[in-house]
Amino acid sequence: MKRTPFKPGGGLSRSGGPKGDGFAKKPTPSPFEQQREAAKRAALNALKRARRSAEKAGVSLSEWEGEFIDSVSERVKTHGRAFADPEKGAPGQALSAMQGRKLKEITAKANGEEPKRRWGRGKTSGSNQPQDGADIVGDE
Repeated sequence: MKRTPFKPGGGLSRSGGPKGDGFAKKPTPSPFEQQREAAKRAALNALKRARRSAEKAGVSLSEWEGEFIDSVSERVKTHGRAFADPEKGAPGQALSAMQGRKLKEITAKANGEEPKRRWGRGKTSGSNQPQDGADIVGDE
């Protein structure tokens, strides 16, 4: 039996094949990149869900709402986020705060929920009304 001379680094790897064989592993993305990709997927899924639930419920979205969903999803697919100004949203988020609010409104409309009031006070419960018919303190 003939023996071959020892070659440093030339032995078998744990996988059973010669070293250097196989595919090079992609370096794992940074946590920031992972968070950004997760936000992108979440935004795209939310946009798809809003459109699907509207179609399923038979609610017709306005022309503006349909266009909004299309344009935002296109920008998220292309750029990874749907807004350019970093002051309009969190650094790792795909949608700005206002885009997220509009998406929630569209989803609520698709689910048949009553739209929430945006400004002003809600229905007054009479808490600022004087009790037992007494006048507000004034000149007597």
